[in-house]
Amino acid sequence: MPQFPDDLDAVAVRTWCSLALEALGRERAEIDAINVYPIADGDTGTNLYLTVESAAAAVEAVFAAHETGTTTPATADAVRAMAHGALIGARGNSGTILAQLLRGMAGVLADGGDAARLRLALTRAASAARQAVAHPVEGTVLTVATSAAEAAQGGEPELGAVVRAAYEGARAALARTPEQLAVLGRAGVVDAGGRGLVAVLGALVEAVTGQAPVRGPRTGSGKAAAPVDGGSVVGLPVGGVPVGEGVPDGVPVGDGPLDCPEDGTGGPAFEVIYLLEARDEQVARLRTRLDALGDSLVVVGGDGLWHVHVHVDDAGAAVEAGVEAGRPYRIRITHFATESGHDVRVQAEPAQRAVVVVVPGDGLAGLCTEAGATTVIARPGEPPASGELVDAIRRAHAREVVLLPNDAALRHTAAAAAEQARTEGVRVALVPTRAAVQGIAALAVHEPDRGFDEDVVAMTAAAGATRYAELAVAEHQSWTMAGICQAGDILGLIDGDVAVIGADVQGTARTVLDRMLAAGGELVTLVLGEDVPDALADALEEHVREGHLAVDTVVYRGGHQRAPLLIGVE
Repeated sequence: MPQFPDDLDAVAVRTWCSLALEALGRERAEIDAINVYPIADGDTGTNLYLTVESAAAAVEAVFAAHETGTTTPATADAVRAMAHGALIGARGNSGTILAQLLRGMAGVLADGGDAARLRLALTRAASAARQAVAHPVEGTVLTVATSAAEAAQGGEPELGAVVRAAYEGARAALARTPEQLAVLGRAGVVDAGGRGLVAVLGALVEAVTGQAPVRGPRTGSGKAAAPVDGGSVVGLPVGGVPVGEGVPDGVPVGDGPLDCPEDGTGGPAFEVIYLLEARDEQVARLRTRLDALGDSLVVVGGDGLWHVHVHVDDAGAAVEAGVEAGRPYRIRITHFATESGHDVRVQAEPAQRAVVVVVPGDGLAGLCTEAGATTVIARPGEPPASGELVDAIRRAHAREVVLLPNDAALRHTAAAAAEQARTEGVRVALVPTRAAVQGIAALAVHEPDRGFDEDVVAMTAAAGATRYAELAVAEHQSWTMAGICQAGDILGLIDGDVAVIGADVQGTARTVLDRMLAAGGELVTLVLGEDVPDALADALEEHVREGHLAVDTVVYRGGHQRAPLLIGVE
């Protein structure tokens, strides 16, 4: 018999996320094509991919923090990062459910990843997912998750045997979903969310055993054939009796596992999604209120951070309920309309050009929105994934888009988003801004009425002519370009490198400004963090006015951002 690892450690979790992302990337279009329940927007595969992409990025960030050390991250850090990343990046019904499944597993695996704990983790995950859904429906991803957990309880004690049993249990349950949910049976497909979960569990098998699950031959024709894993089609290699070759003409494709009409048609006009910072007791009241407003209600999370998903006719009321419960953000509202029995998205004629900008706080988001840009907020420790940037490009709804990432670390993420948007017919130019002040400078010279190339060149030139700096608080003793810093020191970073080590914010900011203005400048931009007093801006304005003639200063409030102060010099 092959020898299996006896523990799911941090490296295995990282590998699992990577393999799951690869699997969903390969199978995204097939999963999108078999959506028939409950909303026909054909994006379950995409939603699951973006959810796992966010989870994988969070795990990679944990490993990146250990690059200079000699040890790998603790398993607890890796699984918690995975769950948190999935939570903040969850998309759609199925992505939200998957986030809760991963969170349920993480709560157990943080204390160890042997076979016994993995069995418990799968059980907890299935239970947590059911509790998150207001009105669970059988024949969905919830059923598949429960069957996976039950199948993992018996058999051999090795970790590899457990994950294989869970995978096979999920696969068998998926094949039965058309018998449990009438709309699936009529369409001749399996549940799309359950199909995605099978792919994720198949990736777990490969991460633990080193061998991908055996895939059957492709059978059937048409884009909506119902594959179980990577290549086989449900009903043909599994159940013996064909479920169907594909989705019949005229049947809409939809997403998810939730409490919508069993014929898969009709329903509320809006999908409302947001992250919510709130206490448990407030969320309990929120569930009751949202349940009365609509359907497809899923609220997942905990420890003060929640992901809310609901379908309603009154989108404003759903958002207001979140405001009453706590602080909602990353709010996304999708409008659906019914036309000839098919659910379609209603969109106006696209604009000619738009700007999408990543900003570090609510204050700059408001400023950029007033300037006509579509914004994506990068909160501390939560950089946006490429899927979120693609969503923003779609929301901008323009033929031409200028993308301002405002962070050197987002270069590859933004490039991937731009490439995806181009495949959808949008002309996208990526201006490689490395800081929010460079994005402000670029946005200031944006003129949508001139030629696209000319506009991009002008914005790029304005960003490139802006030097940037930020202040940060040292977390521990460390070597820097400016010498050794101690925990609690104020660091002044100019163009990404530590240039000044100071004892207080005001003194360090003055030194940073003097160094930047020594090379010349006409305009200083100061972006203050949420807790920074106005007196600091007044003092720095006076310092610039007295020491540097003919230099103007503008001040913005950045809101809840990572750095207490951002500085730009044009």
